[in-house]
Amino acid sequence: MAGIIGVLNCDEVALAPATAKTVLQIVAASNHKITIKEWGVFFDGTSVTAEPVKVRLLRQTTAGTMSAATPVKRSTTSETLQTTGQYDASAEPSAGDVLARRNVHPQGGYQETFSIDEGVEVPGGGRVGIECTAPAGVNVISEIVFEE
Repeated sequence: MAGIIGVLNCDEVALAPATAKTVLQIVAASNHKITIKEWGVFFDGTSVTAEPVKVRLLRQTTAGTMSAATPVKRSTTSETLQTTGQYDASAEPSAGDVLARRNVHPQGGYQETFSIDEGVEVPGGGRVGIECTAPAGVNVISEIVFEE
């Protein structure tokens, strides 16, 4: 890793009731490990009594079918990011190991930041996605901050 910090985020994604959907997927370049330093989801629900959205951070073994998402650098270095991403799955990727499970109220959000020497490692060519399952329709914005 060269210590370049990147951010992958996307436009608002609509969640259909009771349907698991990958809202964001980060893809490490071949032979180029990255480390996820932060991740988060932010909902726009309006009901105070709504049930929580089930959120999973998980390794994914296939790409699924999604729209391309381009990460951006937080720094002004001249190096080019090798990491890519996708968002808003229309065909779900295959799930692998579940790295985190959270219940998040649909009127709020959740952000997890790892300490300086921690994070989720993604091996070269590997994929990690944020998957949401909402009991009722709601929109979500998601974000992954990573180091490569």
